[in-house]
Amino acid sequence: MDFCSIASGSSGNCIFAGSDETAILIDAGISCKRIAEGLAGIGRSLSDLTGILITHEHSDHISGLGVLSRKVQIPIYATAATIRQIMRYTPIGKVDPSLFRVIKADTPFTIGDMRAEAFHISHDAADPVAYRIEQGGKAAAVATDMGCYDDYTISHLKDLDVALVESNHDVNMLEVGPYPYPLKRRIMSEKGHLSNEAAGHLLTQILSPRMQAVYLGHLSQNNNYDALAYATVTTEIDADRDCEVRSHDLPIMVADRSHPMELVTV
Repeated sequence: MDFCSIASGSSGNCIFAGSDETAILIDAGISCKRIAEGLAGIGRSLSDLTGILITHEHSDHISGLGVLSRKVQIPIYATAATIRQIMRYTPIGKVDPSLFRVIKADTPFTIGDMRAEAFHISHDAADPVAYRIEQGGKAAAVATDMGCYDDYTISHLKDLDVALVESNHDVNMLEVGPYPYPLKRRIMSEKGHLSNEAAGHLLTQILSPRMQAVYLGHLSQNNNYDALAYATVTTEIDADRDCEVRSHDLPIMVADRSHPMELVTV
């Protein structure tokens, strides 16, 4: 299975996962042009795509969906509530309703030779989900935009080969930063986003010798920066005596918000 973060951050998100037969995107929150450029960088094209999985309806996850769906008319997978919100979101233009495929959390479905499963996350959207994808005995997951996690979340993130996990903000930067108080409360709420510390704690629950690569994703442009996210997360991992993996045992990378990352094959 191939895995690549084309873009991940508060300004836009798009993740690629594929095999020899299948190529999918998780979210389309950047322009179609940038998606095409990102795919070209890993030897793929828009015409290779076989499906798009949408986590939720916020603009940084669907802003490119309208143009993309009109260029390549491929199935768009999302929960029923998310689809309703997408159809009401006029800035992306018309999306052909026949392209939508309704999915349900905890009910696996197939796209080509890949098996996908959505699972519930805690965020201020209609019915937000994260995704776990399996192919050829390998497993990957993309889990961002969640204000908290629990045993249910962890159960879906066990036994992975590659993961992209949210590391959105540094709590201190957010608290002293310029955001208005209600927005700060929203971000730090259980319907908001995971902090660097929370991301580190989550990783201590899901890391295993099987894991080949970890991306820290969906970083805030104003309340975080790459070196801080990395340092905080790795410190949390290495401080947990029960975690069977140390931070130096595998690549832990901060996903770039503007440029595609190097392709990982697991």
